Amino acid sequence: MRRALSAVGLVVLLVIGLGAAKPGTPEAVLGDYLAALKDGEYEAAYEFISAAMRQGKDKTAWAEQTKSFMSFADVKIFEFTVYPGKIDGDRAQVPNVLESQDRFVNALGLTEHELYTLVREGGAWKVDSQLLLEPALVSKWFPDPDE
Repeated sequence: MRRALSAVGLVVLLVIGLGAAKPGTPEAVLGDYLAALKDGEYEAAYEFISAAMRQGKDKTAWAEQTKSFMSFADVKIFEFTVYPGKIDGDRAQVPNVLESQDRFVNALGLTEHELYTLVREGGAWKVDSQLLLEPALVSKWFPDPDE
């Protein structure tokens, strides 16, 4: 019973903590970026990415390229859950659980555990890279609901 209560408590804390992500935090920036992608608002997503992710493209060019790729790969983002990250100076690593489907990598629509790196540029956090976590690394970044 105690274990069940602690699991429920953890979920409540995560929901409260995630729902109250302070604007401008790495978690909030990642959430805004993923929401823009989910909604097909690629020009809005551009505002949340680093210079490295922009690859020298202006907003219109990046948005058109991303829209084309998302359409070609038939990417559908159903849900995402951003978890508390770890900040180390001007870099942050933020885990995310993604429920999505696409034509090439995730045709079955399996749950994906991701780790994003954000960097501080011009005083603001920006999404810099994304990594799909191998199963062995999932427990490092995501809480175990049975504990």
